[in-house]
Amino acid sequence: MCGIFGIVTREVSELGPILVGAGERLSYRGYDTVGAATLPQEGEVDLRKDAGKVQEVAEKYNFAEMTGDRAILQLRWATFGAPSKINSQPHLDSDGDLVGAHNGNVVNNIELMEEFRAEGMVVRSENDGESCVHAVERYVDQGHEMVEAIRLATKDLEGDYSFVIGKVGEDRLYAIKMGSGLVAGIREDMVCIGSDLPSILPLTPQILRLHDGEIISFWAGGFELINVEDGSIIERGPEIVEDSMEAAQKGGFPHFMLKEIHEQSHVAGELLDVLDRTLEVDQFIEKLDQSRDIYMIACGTSYHAGLLGSIYFNQFAKRAAIPVLAPQFAPQFGSSVG
Repeated sequence: MCGIFGIVTREVSELGPILVGAGERLSYRGYDTVGAATLPQEGEVDLRKDAGKVQEVAEKYNFAEMTGDRAILQLRWATFGAPSKINSQPHLDSDGDLVGAHNGNVVNNIELMEEFRAEGMVVRSENDGESCVHAVERYVDQGHEMVEAIRLATKDLEGDYSFVIGKVGEDRLYAIKMGSGLVAGIREDMVCIGSDLPSILPLTPQILRLHDGEIISFWAGGFELINVEDGSIIERGPEIVEDSMEAAQKGGFPHFMLKEIHEQSHVAGELLDVLDRTLEVDQFIEKLDQSRDIYMIACGTSYHAGLLGSIYFNQFAKRAAIPVLAPQFAPQFGSSVG
């Protein structure tokens, strides 16, 4: 999973500490890169990102000095593209006027990147978060306003995702939920969005839960909900959430293990979508087919998955796959794939 956070405040202020705090609260989701951006009314986007942990990247790039009234933060767990500075989010559009970040998987990312290059866009990474930004850029360049551009972009993006995006020169940010988690926090002087409650609950108890197929356009102290299908306005207000941070992190379940068990079907579905559109799968299968020995090297619950995987290999691929606890792995003969 990845995590996103976006905020708009009434006054220009020091947003760095708020971004770092949100990043720390999102870090339980797992990540390998961190990035933050502030958007000015005039001038260039201040974008700082790299591979590493929140505090490490924040100190290296001095997040503490980042100021403004609009900002985006993202924690990424590598799917498309290796963990690196270039694949870190947020991402810019070709001209640097748009900046955005996503959570989830855009499964047709590779095909979209080829389209964007053919259209003359500047593609800087392998990451599907950048595809979200360019998909909006495509329609902004055709003269559409931001909400309409986002609506049209969703027709091009396949998968389960949410993303937040902003444009230089405006007073607001935009976010959309299309499968991945997204909630908004409302305060008189501030509106923010995040992948989950823990990212925003310390800032305000007034919570708006977005549904799939909804866009939120938000500014300091206000917001508008839009239906992605027809562009109509959705009338729904926030609720007061009195959950503790610990309860919010557990998503209403009594403990994290039960929460993760209930999330498995959704996560498995997202993984299958990604694998179905990933070109490397065929190459990996070819390597397996050419190998003499196949080992599944793991520990803990991953080892239990390896035990089940060895049965599937035997039944469906008619190949023996040997599950081995990682500390005990010592292949004696020839080459292996694990």
